[in-house]
Amino acid sequence: MPSKKHRSWVLLVAILGLLGLAYWAYSAFRGASGPMPPATTSGAPGAKPGAGGSPGGFALPVETARVLAANLALDATAVGSLRSNESVVLRPETAGRISSINFKDGSAVAKGALLVGLDSATQSAEFDQAKANLGLAQVNLQRSRELFEKKFVSQQALDNVEAGLKVQMAALALAQAKLDKTRIKAPFSGVVGIRNVSVGDYVKEGQELINLEDIGTLKIDFRLPESYLGQLKPGQTIEVSTDALPGQQFEAVLDAINPLVDTGGRAISCRAHLSNADGRLRPGMFVRVRLIFEQRSKVLLVPEQAIVPDTKTPFVFRVVEGKAMRVPVVTGLRRNAQVEIVEGLKADDEVVTAGQMKLRDGAPVMAIGGQPAPAALSAAVAPAPGGTAK
Repeated sequence: MPSKKHRSWVLLVAILGLLGLAYWAYSAFRGASGPMPPATTSGAPGAKPGAGGSPGGFALPVETARVLAANLALDATAVGSLRSNESVVLRPETAGRISSINFKDGSAVAKGALLVGLDSATQSAEFDQAKANLGLAQVNLQRSRELFEKKFVSQQALDNVEAGLKVQMAALALAQAKLDKTRIKAPFSGVVGIRNVSVGDYVKEGQELINLEDIGTLKIDFRLPESYLGQLKPGQTIEVSTDALPGQQFEAVLDAINPLVDTGGRAISCRAHLSNADGRLRPGMFVRVRLIFEQRSKVLLVPEQAIVPDTKTPFVFRVVEGKAMRVPVVTGLRRNAQVEIVEGLKADDEVVTAGQMKLRDGAPVMAIGGQPAPAALSAAVAPAPGGTAK
């Protein structure tokens, strides 16, 4: 039996042999493949070495964009519904049989035009009777006055005749009102809808006959968060668009602001109006509204990808002579993937928009492309992270 000491020596020799074999294999492989070339930036041939940056001191490829000075509109957007300027459903006040319909479905009618006539034979007869009674009462009054002047009748008799005349006048007015209720007229100019009744139909009191809509001017009802209350004023201009007419915009005017804030959604109900003389819009349509509170010029904007959040203040990397310089910024409004820069940058500065995670202050960089900024933007009143709305 080999001793414990002998086994330890054998194990040590085996380990040393394995280490030697591994070193020989590594040396042989390195000699066959040749020396390793120095590290270069991927996708950036010919990059110049510098202090800081990627391992080996080479410039890091980054995407950049220029700080844009553009016009900025402070606004608020919402969705709303169109309503007729005036809208009514015509109903008869008395039961009867329809004798005439004097309009075509969907046609325009003038104020006071007779739309639906009910059978008025009974009402016409009552009117004629009241008219005849009134005429007789007028003649009796004239005779009684002549007799009173000649002392042939008393004052009481004359008073009774005058009271009788007033009763007949009231009876005629009542008969006229009953007759008028058989003639349903347009209370305002507008467009009638589609009827569901025909000549000869018997209709009851309050039964729906036809709707009448004034669509020459339309109302817009929409809601905004209560945070906009201090910025809303009647007379403000509103831009209106609808999915039914893509690419077209309409101008409206804010008319009224509900003094009561909805406690459920903390929203303000607003109403505006717009001209619809050409009839392209219809009541009930869904619309998008945009209220413009303020127009600002030469506002500095950068892509939102350029903003690096931080616990203290956000910052960007500005490219200066091929190096990335960390610059703290104060941000403002944000919309359409653009952020307003209140402090920290100036127009036409070059900032890094992609690749910031590998950068540190003073690291050499090489721009490999960027994203163009739009020529003009509009921004809603919503602060960007790390900033406040102005």
